[in-house]
Formats: sequence, C-alpha cells, structure tokens
Amino acid sequence: MKIYIGNMSFDTTEENLRQAFEGFGEVTSCNVIMDNFSGKPRGFAFVEMTNGDQANAAIGGLDGKEFDGRALKVSEARPKTDNNSGPRKSFSRQSRY
Repeated sequence: MKIYIGNMSFDTTEENLRQAFEGFGEVTSCNVIMDNFSGKPRGFAFVEMTNGDQANAAIGGLDGKEFDGRALKVSEARPKTDNNSGPRKSFSRQSRY
C-alpha cells in the first residue's frame, strides 16, 4: 500500500521517516519529494508498505502525531490524476489595425 505523508518538516530525511514507519511493519520504499529547482524538500513524501494491515496501523498511529516539530498528515495515497496541468497557452493581443 502506498501512503502519503504531508505537513512534514523540511528537516525530515528519508532515513528517519523510514524508521518511523518500520515501527509498524516492512517498508519497501520511502521517497521524500524534492523541489526540482532548489533541491530542497517540498514538505511531503510517499512510503510503500507490503502489508495493508501494517500500513493501516501506520496511518492510524502517525496521522496527527508530531514528527520533527510538525503534526503529520498521513493517509492512503490516491492515484495520480490527469488534471491538464501542462504548459499554459499564451494568447497574444491582436492588433486593432
């Protein structure tokens, strides 16, 4: 099961996040999302766990709990949707003459 973690401290690392979730079961991946331009964390991450019961226990155990000074928002990750957030079209002003 893939889990979304939001409202993270910018000081949270993949290693200490993984350790927090491993207290509930086996973690197969942990990915703190980084900003492409600055290289700094964006304040959210995804963790994958092999066992759904353990993942649900982690969600229940960590949602709202303080971690690195911030109250985490932890929930089951939703599938990525196509929201047409690609490049915006620019319209030029037409000449009146």
